[in-house]
Amino acid sequence: MPAAASLPPELLDWESRGRYVRVGAAAHRLYVQSVGAGDAPPADTLLLVHGFPESSFSFSRNVEALARRFRRVVLVDLLGFGLSDKPLDHSYSLFEQADLALEAWRQLGVAGGHVLGHDMGDSVVTELLARQGRDLLPGWFGGGFPTVTFTDGSMVMELARLRMSQTLLRSPLGRFLGSRGRYGIFAQQVRSASGGKLAERDIELMWAALRHNDGQRVQHRIIRYLDERVRFQNTRWLPALTATDVPVHLCWGALDRVSPPAIAEHLKARVCPSARVTLLPRAGHFCQQEDPESWNEAVLRFWERDRQSLLAEQRPQHLGAPG
Repeated sequence: MPAAASLPPELLDWESRGRYVRVGAAAHRLYVQSVGAGDAPPADTLLLVHGFPESSFSFSRNVEALARRFRRVVLVDLLGFGLSDKPLDHSYSLFEQADLALEAWRQLGVAGGHVLGHDMGDSVVTELLARQGRDLLPGWFGGGFPTVTFTDGSMVMELARLRMSQTLLRSPLGRFLGSRGRYGIFAQQVRSASGGKLAERDIELMWAALRHNDGQRVQHRIIRYLDERVRFQNTRWLPALTATDVPVHLCWGALDRVSPPAIAEHLKARVCPSARVTLLPRAGHFCQQEDPESWNEAVLRFWERDRQSLLAEQRPQHLGAPG
């Protein structure tokens, strides 16, 4: 597939549904999309955080179903991804990605919301959860995160099975390989992570979004987020999961070959015993795209159970007549 000079129709349509906000000291542009009522409270707001090497478009098959449960669904292309800016000389730290996501949400008037991360987005979400646990979220984000859902991320690095492309991008050859990447190699690596379940057109669109704004030239910088995972996994992020009292859902593709289900099982057994675990038998790493119907049903079922639990807690208790 040759590099396209312009975005394919599917991504142009996606772009037309949102807008751009400027964030950070350098006023970089982030693409954002807000679906539904702009005045929805945190309890009725869902925040989606995509992974690597994806964009918010990865949730395009899910938004309609999610919007039937939540009055507002908010998506953002993180810096360096999708339709957002991709500055060449930039660190792309996960901590900054969390800062910029918060800034984008602030500009959209978001005061909190249920949050769902995928892949790299899991680490961004875990950093935000760590801040909530330490009372370090900004005052305007008073609604916090009522629930957290993690999907298919290498949150326990010793259990991850990184693809060769990830390993090479982290090496001294990364700058050269990223800027001169070819679609065929990219597609093969994506297929290997997904268990062969992702459709060819989905891979083509992922490639087009990656290359937009010369994104291939910053892949070797973005991939350094894996180094931050190694550094902060056991000192900050997994302890935050252990300490949280926020309901947690681990929704995983059973066929995931890069972030295998063993990660979700480890998190449940050793880190966050109260978490709910759902394995999707027909999905791999890109579960929300590979089996959107099952994924939608699974994540919505978690929130429905959480809502029913909250209603039960709020319902007056009838203890009967005194004896």
